[in-house]
Amino acid sequence: MLIRRTLRIITVLTTTCTIALAGSVGPAQAEESHVSSQKQLLFYNHAYSVVDRETADAVENSAYLRDFANFEVRTTTGGGLTWKGRYLKGRETYIELFGENDLPGQDALYGSAGLGVSTERAGDLAKVTTRLAALGITDPARYRQTRDFGDGVPIPWFDTIRTTAAQYEAFDPWAMEYFPEYFADPRSQTEPASYTGDVSRERYLPDAYADHLMRDITHLRIGVTAIDLANTTPLLKAGGFDVTTTGGGIIATGGGTTVQLDSVAREGAGLKQVSLSLNRSVATRHVERIGRSTLTVGPGARAEWTFDAPA
Repeated sequence: MLIRRTLRIITVLTTTCTIALAGSVGPAQAEESHVSSQKQLLFYNHAYSVVDRETADAVENSAYLRDFANFEVRTTTGGGLTWKGRYLKGRETYIELFGENDLPGQDALYGSAGLGVSTERAGDLAKVTTRLAALGITDPARYRQTRDFGDGVPIPWFDTIRTTAAQYEAFDPWAMEYFPEYFADPRSQTEPASYTGDVSRERYLPDAYADHLMRDITHLRIGVTAIDLANTTPLLKAGGFDVTTTGGGIIATGGGTTVQLDSVAREGAGLKQVSLSLNRSVATRHVERIGRSTLTVGPGARAEWTFDAPA
């Protein structure tokens, strides 16, 4: 998705607690599950990345992806901007891909990317802000996003915070919280609440994932610059992720999705790998070449999607 950062226009683009059984859960079960994860306030919602034009076009026209996942090519208007994204949506998480020059400014360049982590209960974004203050981030950048469904009547969509108002180099990380008003609007076509204050990713995303193989994103690997990494790490820590520093970046775990960020030079930035869980186990291995990327599905209930740099 595309949103406007305070004082300038930027582009930005639902993980899931592991679930043993597919299908819906009752309000009491959902409430119990949510209470058990109170320490973690932010969860992987989605990521976006700008890939090379060959790969973006191949993704957009892939018959295999339309069968594999709840796949959509959609034009969205929000915050005074309009953008076209290629979406693969699971039960709680999704990913959005752009091609080079699909977006304005620096985000038109290959390797630009972003990460959205979101709350599951209304009011938790304020708690994240308090945690950020304890980490030394006392004045995070705030922005409120609206959405227009094409009828010229925008509604509140979500609030965001970032650790800094400074322009990112290639990777934009933000925390977000959906508005209850968005869920209440019938145009959003979202699900009823499962517990008090439910603004969850599962409620936001449709259940069409159940008709396909892809269930959710379990691991994401992106190359980011050192400056962007430094601006991302406090946000993940404040959200309750378990953040481990590696020799060349960080690995943040929690809520069913691992986010791996490698510290690289700008020319090495961008999406490298996505791991996905499946709704069912498959007996054989299938390899699908999509532009300059390779999606390997099975055997078992997992898939790996890797992205090559342009030649």
